[in-house]
Amino acid sequence: MPPAAPTAAVLLTLRLSGSLAAATTRELRAAHTAAPADGAAHHRARKALFARLDAALDQPTVGPRYLEDEKMAETLAGEFEMLPETGFVLRAFAILPNHAHAVLHLPPGTGLSLSKALDLLHLRTGAACRRLVRPKLPPAAEFWHPSWHELPLADADETARAVAYVQANARRAGLPPRFQSWPYVTE
Repeated sequence: MPPAAPTAAVLLTLRLSGSLAAATTRELRAAHTAAPADGAAHHRARKALFARLDAALDQPTVGPRYLEDEKMAETLAGEFEMLPETGFVLRAFAILPNHAHAVLHLPPGTGLSLSKALDLLHLRTGAACRRLVRPKLPPAAEFWHPSWHELPLADADETARAVAYVQANARRAGLPPRFQSWPYVTE
């Protein structure tokens, strides 16, 4: 996936390994491949792909739901809250049973590319959470799906809409009230 512009905010989605049915994954991959290569049509296609991905994750039919565990959610929330120490500006995050969202950006001058910083975040959060599910997870199994979905946000208005979306995601997904407040969602 191509990285967003260095100063752009992104809506990031990390999902648990095995959290989507194989048929859904194939459909999403085909939609991504068929999307226009660049410009406004490309951005609209990526937003539509995000909406389809999130809808599938919000109504899971397969896969683990490790993030329902309070200790797991607190661990992941702690990792997200440490992001400003690594140079990120964290605008919002939400933790749902099988995936997590964050709205963030990496300002210029941090010495890291956004793509590299997201890769490190993916590895670090996976390692922290994997320790908690070790008995439930075979040694060779991944915690997170190997890649993530990154939606570049075009401007301040789109970033504000993404923050509102993330903060309301648990309610829209019909999750219990505990998923609608800390440690699961920034306020």
